[in-house]
Order: sequence, then structure tokens, then C-alpha cells
Amino acid sequence: MESAPFLASCAHRELLEMFVYIVAVLALWFVHRWFKELKRVANKGDKHVYITGCDSGFGHLLAKHLDKLGFCVIAGCYTEKGEDELKKASSDRLTTLHVDVTDSASVAQAAALIDALVGQKGLWAVVNNAGIGVPSAPTDWLTIEDFKSMLDVNLMGVIDVTLSVLPLIKKARGRVVNVASVFGRLSPFGGPYCVSKYGVEAFNDSLRLNLAPFGVKVLCIEPGFFKTNITNTEALENNLMKLWDRLPQDVKDDYGPDFLECSFKEISQKFKALTDSDLMKVVGCMEHAVAAIHPRTRYSPGWDAKFIWLPLSYMPTFVTDSFFLKNSPRIKASVL
Repeated sequence: MESAPFLASCAHRELLEMFVYIVAVLALWFVHRWFKELKRVANKGDKHVYITGCDSGFGHLLAKHLDKLGFCVIAGCYTEKGEDELKKASSDRLTTLHVDVTDSASVAQAAALIDALVGQKGLWAVVNNAGIGVPSAPTDWLTIEDFKSMLDVNLMGVIDVTLSVLPLIKKARGRVVNVASVFGRLSPFGGPYCVSKYGVEAFNDSLRLNLAPFGVKVLCIEPGFFKTNITNTEALENNLMKLWDRLPQDVKDDYGPDFLECSFKEISQKFKALTDSDLMKVVGCMEHAVAAIHPRTRYSPGWDAKFIWLPLSYMPTFVTDSFFLKNSPRIKASVL
């Protein structure tokens, strides 16, 4: 009988030793990865980086950041104002050009200018950053044209821009950096936004496998909530109001007269709690994807991405469905 406590003590000690061993191995792995990821590519002045969506937000900051690091930045802007602001804030290495990612002729014209600019060096990286966040609403509020307008920017634009410069990327054995979203992993709200980001994830994954034999790296940025035009609460609320006003009365009756006001409160509360104003967290991940010798396959900037959305994306469907339904505005006609 005296041996039972002894055996229990030995088993407890073995478990503790195993736990310490696992923690030590993980710590060594993280330290190794940290040192490995510190290394940056050489000869930045010989490397051209093409970025879309540089009028504001992440693209604007990334263009200025890479310019300061010594890269030859090609900043794609939609407006003349965006081009002018970047030129004033950057060195002579930075080149701006107009590009509308929804217009294949504009994309092709930009690619021709880039080809002439980079020459035989090829293009070191393209960062597909251009994107929009509206229209977003319950799916039965929307038309197919609402889906097309966003997919043209967020998905087809990414594909079109990538294909337009892919031969130049292959020539340089460079990188393709696609800005998706944590909502390319789970879809908590209706409309085309999550659809477009799921599409970017799929395109990114297939492209990564296709181009690996050519020495081209394909990386994905999956941010959480950050303070940009996409998370502008006023724009989102105006979008919801506009869509609500055009709904047939029977659909409005299904959702109830309080649904819109509850949606506004939810947007305000969630964005206030979750939105991060430090855009450099995302820009830092973009820079690492472009400049690190050993970049990561995926980056998930934002505490909400790491501790809320990504863990939820690995949960069983009934868990995520219950979570999102519980935290959504009440629908008058709901049977739940």
C-alpha cells in the first residue's frame, strides 16, 4: 500500500518534467524563429516594390515606410491627390502612378510602365492592398450588383494586378503579398466583404503552391480591426441606412423597426472596443513580408485577430454560429 503514493509521486514528477521539456523546446523554437526573422534582404536600392491602394491607410504608410528603408517604391494610387501627397512626403526613389484595379486597361497600363521602369531586374514585390468595405449588410438586403462592386476591387482586382506583373515577379524571384483579412477565415456578417476575402485566401494558397518551384514567395496579411476607411463607423452606418431605405416593406417588417438602431449601437460598441489605431502593426507585417529573408506565410496583426477571431475560426461550426447569433441584433421575425 505504501507504494501507491510513491508511484503517484513519480508519475506527477514525470508529467512535470515533460511539461518543462515541452515549454523549453517551444521557447527555443520561438527564439530561433525570432533570430531567423531578423535577417533582411540586401541591396534594397535595386529592388522595386509595387503597392496598390496608396491613397490612404496601410498602403500610404507602407509606401513611405519602404521608401525610408531604401526600396524603390512604385505607389499605385486611385486619385491625383493621393499621388501628390506621397510625392511631397517621399524621396525621389518613389514613383507614383494611377491605377484603377477594377479596370483591366488601367491595370495593364500600370504594368507596362512598371516593366519599363524595372528593366531586367524584374519586380521584387507586389503588395495587393487596395480594398473597400462597403456595401456590407445582411445578404437579403443586397443585389448581385452590390456583390460585383466589391468583388471587382477586393478579389478580381487582386487577381488582375498579380497576373499583370507576374512575369516580372518570376524574373526577380520576388514576392506576392496579398492583404486579406481575418474575415477570410470566418464569416460573421453578410454581404460580399467576407466572400471577397475568402477568395483572396484561396487565390493566395493556390498561387503560393504554383510559384514555389520558381523561387517566388507568396505571403498573406490577415489583419483584425484597425482604424482605416474600411472601419469608418460613419461610412458603415450611412451604407446601412442607404440599403435599408431601398428595402421592400415586407423585408423591413421581417427585421423590425428597431433593427437598424440596434445595428448602429453594435457597430459603435464593437469598433470602439476592438479597433486598433496603430496602423504600423499591419505595416510592420507588410514590411517583413517584403523585406525579410525568411518571411512568414501568414501574418495576423491585431490583438483581436490573435485572441478572438483566429481561435474562433478553429472552433466547431456550432460554436461559432452560436457565438455570432448570440451577439447579433435581434430580428423581429426570428424563430430562434
